[in-house]
Amino acid sequence: MLSKKKLGTILDEIAEKEWSVIDDLFPSDFLEELKAEVRQFWEDGDFRKAGVGIGDSLTVRPEIRSDRVLWLDNAQLTPLQKQYWDFIEQLRTEINQNFFAGLKFFEAHFAVYPAGSFYKKHLDQFKEVNYRKITCLLYLNDDWTQADGGQLRVYHPGDETQFTDVIPINGRFVCFKSGSVYHEVLPSKRERFSLTGWLRTN
Repeated sequence: MLSKKKLGTILDEIAEKEWSVIDDLFPSDFLEELKAEVRQFWEDGDFRKAGVGIGDSLTVRPEIRSDRVLWLDNAQLTPLQKQYWDFIEQLRTEINQNFFAGLKFFEAHFAVYPAGSFYKKHLDQFKEVNYRKITCLLYLNDDWTQADGGQLRVYHPGDETQFTDVIPINGRFVCFKSGSVYHEVLPSKRERFSLTGWLRTN
């Protein structure tokens, strides 16, 4: 699914600036079917309020984040989810070969930001445990524009006074180093869907 040229672009951008944004990685029919799947889960009421922290410290903090999530089970993936996992496996192998990262597996959830939802500035790597190494985002939104809000604000490592706002357009893939790239989701003006995951060590 992933061309060598686009894979090289992702690796080069991670090496150069610690984050990467790339479009047109996936066939349109795959994206349409995956969008339909996540919307069906949403309509069925399968999502739950997202929390902050991990383990016993996990709490719902709506002043920090107000999205909803549906965790995916690696042992019970749908055919569409399995296709995405296969792509991530290719990416994992290449990152390990190029950066000696020791990445072992992938964990992920679907995320929905209802209108008005946001996620304040944060890192994806917890202080107590640092096994999340690379964050991966696939956006699943039709006809998204700047006016819809919900941009991913990526703060530039080394100079967090600088940032880039990434519009969550359909099929856009974003990845970055989980332990060093601060980011936030600006308030969304309509439902915003993504498949969010982490390449991690044990």
